[in-house]
Amino acid sequence: MDTTPGRDTLMGYFERALVLAVLIGAITGLGGAVVVMRGRVFFAQALTHATFPGAVVAATLGVNILLGAGVSGIALVGLMLLLERRREISRNVSAGLVLTSGFALGIALQSLNPQIPVRPESVLLGSLFFAPPASLPIAAGALAVVVTILVIARRPLLFSTFDVAGFRAAGGREAIIETAVLTVVVLASVVAIPAAGAILTIALLAGPATAARLLTRTWGAMIILAPTLSIAAAVIGTILSRSLGVSAGGAIALLAGCEFLLALGVARLLHRRSAAEPKSRRTIISSVYAR
Repeated sequence: MDTTPGRDTLMGYFERALVLAVLIGAITGLGGAVVVMRGRVFFAQALTHATFPGAVVAATLGVNILLGAGVSGIALVGLMLLLERRREISRNVSAGLVLTSGFALGIALQSLNPQIPVRPESVLLGSLFFAPPASLPIAAGALAVVVTILVIARRPLLFSTFDVAGFRAAGGREAIIETAVLTVVVLASVVAIPAAGAILTIALLAGPATAARLLTRTWGAMIILAPTLSIAAAVIGTILSRSLGVSAGGAIALLAGCEFLLALGVARLLHRRSAAEPKSRRTIISSVYAR
C-alpha cells in the first residue's frame, strides 16, 4: 500500500533536519572560531555539560529544551563570573567546578524524573531528526545574534584577543568583550544540542574551527572557513545518519574530528614545503655563484 502522506512527513522531517544542520553548522563555526582564538575550549566544553540540567528541567515541564538549556547555561556562567572576581580562584578552576557540577546536577535531576518525556540520550548525544519544530526559529535567531555581535565587536574583539595589555592601555573595557564572547559561546553551545548533544557539541565547536585556524593566516579567512567546515560536517553527518542508520550526533562529531585531522596533515605538508623551498633556492643560488 502506498503511504504518500507518511513519505511526505518523513521528507518533511529530513528537510527540517538539513536546514537545522545548516543553521547549527553556521553558528558553531562562528562560535568555534571565537572559542579557539580566545583559548576558551575548556570553558566551552564545561559549558556544554552545564546546559544539561536546564534541558532536563525543560523536558520535564514540557518546554523547549533549547530554552531550558540556555537559561541553565546563562545562570551557571553568571555564577562562574562571580567566582572569577576572587583573585584566589582562577578562570579554569571556576569553569571546571561550576559548569561540570552543573552536568552532575542534570544527572541527578534526570534520575529523579525517570518518566521524563525526552530521553536523556537525545540531550547528551543529539537527536537531530526529532528536534522540535521550534528549534528552527531559535537557531535562526541565535545565529542572527552571533553575527551581529561579531560584526559590531570585531575590532575590539581582535584587539583584546591578540594584545590584551595594549587593549587595556588604550582604555578598552575587557568585561564588555568577555560578555560578548560568553554570549556567543552560550548560544553556540545551546543551539548545537539537537545535532551533537551536550557531550559531543565540543567536537563541532572545536574541530572545524581548529582546522580553519591551521589552514588560514587571517581572521577574515578563518571566520569564513570555520562555518563552512562546520556546516559540511553537520549536513554530511545528517545524510550519513539517515542512510546508514547511525547516530546523527556521533556522525557529525566524527566528521568534525576528521576535518581537524585532515587539516593537521595538510598544514604539516605545507609547512614542510615552505621550509624546504628556501633551502632549494639557496642551493640553486650557491651553484650559480660557484660557476
